[in-house]
Amino acid sequence: MSTIKNTSTCYHCGDSCTSGQIVSDNKNFCCNGCKTVYELFSENDLGCYYDLQASPGAIPKELEGKFDYLENSEIAEKLLEFNDGNLQIVTLYIPHIHCSSCIWILENLQKLNPGIIASQVDFPKKTVRIQFKRAQITFKEVVHLLSNIGYEPYISLENYEGKQKPVDRSLMYKLAVAGFAFGNIMFLSFPEYFDFGDYWLEQYKPFFRWLMFAFSLPVFFYSASGYFISAFKGLRAGFLNIDVPLALGILVLFVRSVIEISFDLGTGFFDSLSGLVFFLLLGKFFQQKTYNFLSFERDYKSYFPISVTRIVNGKEEAIPVYEIKKGDRLLIRNEELIPVDGILIKGKAQIDYSFVTGESVPIQKHSGDKLFAGGRQISGALEMESLKSISQSYLTQLWSNDVFNKDKEHAFVGLTNSISKYFTIIILAIAIASLAYWAFIDVSVGIQAFTAVLIIACPCALAMSAPFTLGNMLRIFGKLKFYLKNASVIEKLATIDTILFDKTGTITSSDKNTVSYNGFALSEMETEILKSTLRTSNHPLSRALYDYLKEHNILTLDAYEELPGKGMQAGAQGTSIKVGSAHFVLDPETSTDQVPNQTEVHISTNDIYKGKYIFKNRYRDGVEQVFQNLSECYHLGILSGDNEGEKDYLEHVLPKGTQIAFNQKPKDKLQYISELQDFGHKVVMVGDGLNDAGALQQSEVGIAVSENVNVFSPACDAILDASKFKELPTYLKASKSAIAVIKASIAISFLYNIVGLYFAVTGQLAPVVAAIIMPLSSISVVVFTTFMTNVIGRKLK
Repeated sequence: MSTIKNTSTCYHCGDSCTSGQIVSDNKNFCCNGCKTVYELFSENDLGCYYDLQASPGAIPKELEGKFDYLENSEIAEKLLEFNDGNLQIVTLYIPHIHCSSCIWILENLQKLNPGIIASQVDFPKKTVRIQFKRAQITFKEVVHLLSNIGYEPYISLENYEGKQKPVDRSLMYKLAVAGFAFGNIMFLSFPEYFDFGDYWLEQYKPFFRWLMFAFSLPVFFYSASGYFISAFKGLRAGFLNIDVPLALGILVLFVRSVIEISFDLGTGFFDSLSGLVFFLLLGKFFQQKTYNFLSFERDYKSYFPISVTRIVNGKEEAIPVYEIKKGDRLLIRNEELIPVDGILIKGKAQIDYSFVTGESVPIQKHSGDKLFAGGRQISGALEMESLKSISQSYLTQLWSNDVFNKDKEHAFVGLTNSISKYFTIIILAIAIASLAYWAFIDVSVGIQAFTAVLIIACPCALAMSAPFTLGNMLRIFGKLKFYLKNASVIEKLATIDTILFDKTGTITSSDKNTVSYNGFALSEMETEILKSTLRTSNHPLSRALYDYLKEHNILTLDAYEELPGKGMQAGAQGTSIKVGSAHFVLDPETSTDQVPNQTEVHISTNDIYKGKYIFKNRYRDGVEQVFQNLSECYHLGILSGDNEGEKDYLEHVLPKGTQIAFNQKPKDKLQYISELQDFGHKVVMVGDGLNDAGALQQSEVGIAVSENVNVFSPACDAILDASKFKELPTYLKASKSAIAVIKASIAISFLYNIVGLYFAVTGQLAPVVAAIIMPLSSISVVVFTTFMTNVIGRKLK
């Protein structure tokens, strides 16, 4: 290794080695820090970091004492997203994330330290979510590791305490610079426009032209930089994005203008250049503001139809999760999601944190232990005290976790992507053909035609059609208590041809069943154990029977287990109990007669059969009309885990051709859907979100029907409030109407492009006029899609 006075480029960070370079492995480095990072990557088989992009790194900074405050447990607790004493999760903002090399190295941190389990980058937000084991690497050491490889995180306690994050105003600054330059260049161009012939103006014309050039420099190098960067990244990745033609048009205008004033061939196109960038940014600014408004509406008002049970003075009440306050005492039943951080008060806690960590091994907690939002209780009921109010955005993050939906999203291609795939190639071909044609007639007209084509045919309107339409529909559906996971669910709903329904708790109403008991009388203690067992479950029949036994007391259970599709078994004060289906509860030698039009829940205590509660099912209001309306467009089916007691009734009231299958276990439902998909069908599964989780996940779109219970499963793609069940056909029709709006707006965009291209190709359209028309077309698309989706929304109930 040697130090040489040189001005070569650093192999790691790309900076010039002006003060002397350090040579290692025949590679130049500007400082010891860059050389150390290079050697660290090489030793851990991470040399591919430099293959993805030349000089992608940043110079490491001195950190002595900078992050000592992370050793303070109170401060660290505010920053950590999850902490069970060993496994810890934190999301850090990394300003230096800028390229594919950054993503690659940050998602391979486990190779640098085995204490890091996994890391995932969110490139648009410039954040990395890191899971690590406290016993092997501390929070402070994780931050030091990131900083030592040139990715020092920006940590601000204000951000983590819920205060407003800094707003990115770069677009506003670029727009202001472009507007200022555009106004001044237009003013300086007046003598050129009107050809006054005044001697003084003629004498200083070169000065004015070079002054216009000076005003155009910040426009070209600053205001328009986003288009060049986006186009460059797209080309480097091997595809032509929508900013390529725009960047090329701006570049041609600037180069042509500089040549003209340099050789006194003309005044150039600096006015058109600055006007083009100004109006492009103005359109983008309008688009950003409008979309932020739609997103805000969706995030703030479209709450999930999830409630939680709060205990006040010994009484239980169901409240929406967003009404939870610090200090509230909450009842979390079996399979329920823990909505907020809290302290375990009583109950046997076995918490499945797979929603948060992806690790499905449950963690046992004891009274006084801290519980984290996102965990799912899988061993009976527990009581906890909340430490904070609900964060709706956190629930949104859980529902959108890629762990639960990668395969679905990967297999689906959106409408806009399929249409715009070859758009840029076609536009570039037209622009080049126009330039080639006019080059033999009039070069100046050819340049004008070339730039006008690139500007007028910008697919901004095409790209905006789907986000604005679907974003507005998400907001409208949310107001109507139909909560969709993301915008692509609307596109999927428009393509389905088969709808399958669960029966109990989906097409039947759990709060309108009539209940009667047939069997040996239960003692008061047995009844209390039964009620305590039912209290723990979220199955619709359990909730209905629990309400039926509301006059009896609650006991603390010693044991509890729920078997989806079968029933529950529990124990208290030396007495064991089984509750559920006949096959699960009854002795093999015991038999019961199946009675039509009723559902039965069987009871046994200490392995002695006691009797059964009989439910006369009450179907949801309008269920017959729902199926009749849906049968006109879809193949329908019922997949029920119950017996065939109501087969005759269902065959009588449902449309002919409806497939009905009983005694379906969760895996049977999943297999049934999979077989339909093998034959090319697109399936929607409508279930209660508990026993149907596998079927909801397997289908193209899984819709969970929600009552006033906190049953939340990432397996579903949509949650429908039970009170809106009869509106399901209308919502599906609205999804198809939304796709029709997108297609109509795309058609309008293409029509505009065809007309505009005619004038551009024939040289009749100046670039600055094209630049004015283009954002107007984008605004017209926004107005059209917003108006049409609001029309669709007014037709919904």
